[in-house]
Amino acid sequence: MYTNKAYELCNILINNNYPGRGIVVGTLKDGSPMAMYFIMGRSENSRNRVFLQEENNIRIEPYDISKLKDPSLIVYYPVRKIENTLIITNGDQTDTIYDFLSKGKSFEDALQRRFYEPDAPHFTPRISALLNLENGDYSLSILKKQKYDSDLCTRQYFNYKANPGTAHFIHTYEEDGEILTSFYGEPCLLEVSDDFNSFVKNVWDSLNMDNKISLYAYSKQGIIIINRHNKQEAL
Repeated sequence: MYTNKAYELCNILINNNYPGRGIVVGTLKDGSPMAMYFIMGRSENSRNRVFLQEENNIRIEPYDISKLKDPSLIVYYPVRKIENTLIITNGDQTDTIYDFLSKGKSFEDALQRRFYEPDAPHFTPRISALLNLENGDYSLSILKKQKYDSDLCTRQYFNYKANPGTAHFIHTYEEDGEILTSFYGEPCLLEVSDDFNSFVKNVWDSLNMDNKISLYAYSKQGIIIINRHNKQEAL
């Protein structure tokens, strides 16, 4: 899907009404680690969510508990920290990865136990990332349904060395549609702006106004949280 050219994240998002959930990991131009995670939604249940900070972790919770219908695939910890490592995912595999790492096992070991989401007909991929907060190295993964088989899961892993001023982006859906098709190809190589706060704001502004829900961003300057429902803002 993508070439070795570094892309501008905002241009990618402006041209896709529904990339779904997305992870960006990499380094700023000074070599320090950065990360970003955003969620989008089309249904009332999906849009009824906010990000909240809980110590070193980020959790998703309903904005209006009275409207919550099914929490199974929409309420989870997208971000957890263990020692010098940040875990970022689009589902409860965050906890699986955390548990495996705490026992000295690997990112890949943890995801061998997980599959794509059981949300037919979309079968949303599970996307995950590890970011080393000391040296900026990072890994990305996607677990998705094989096209012509109802059971088999394709597991792809991508490992990257820190490269100042660049990051990689992976998301769940190729484009909007009645049936959402899974992301394919390699994570997209990105240019990272010098001004991280402006970069985050521009990414949020580039997400489709009707579908965006929440965004989390991490850098050495701190954590930024933006919620559509404004329950918690920059920290």
